[in-house]
Amino acid sequence: MWTVQDAKNKFSAVVDAALAGTPQEVTRRGKPAVVVLSADEYHRLVEGAVKARGSFAEHLMAFPGGDFPRASATLRDVSF
Repeated sequence: MWTVQDAKNKFSAVVDAALAGTPQEVTRRGKPAVVVLSADEYHRLVEGAVKARGSFAEHLMAFPGGDFPRASATLRDVSF
């Protein structure tokens, strides 16, 4: 774990460690702020998230519509 100041001073070491496969956590004022990881690892994570997420249509189709009572309305003829 690195502080922001240490990470700035030793950025090459932070990048080298991330490229070696160990994500590097950077803190600001004692709290976790960011994680530096290799581009390959980032793309792997993003690709996995995209695959796990269904389409918007699948999301809508999965909506539990039967759990909510629907308003019953009578249709009326309208002429234009």
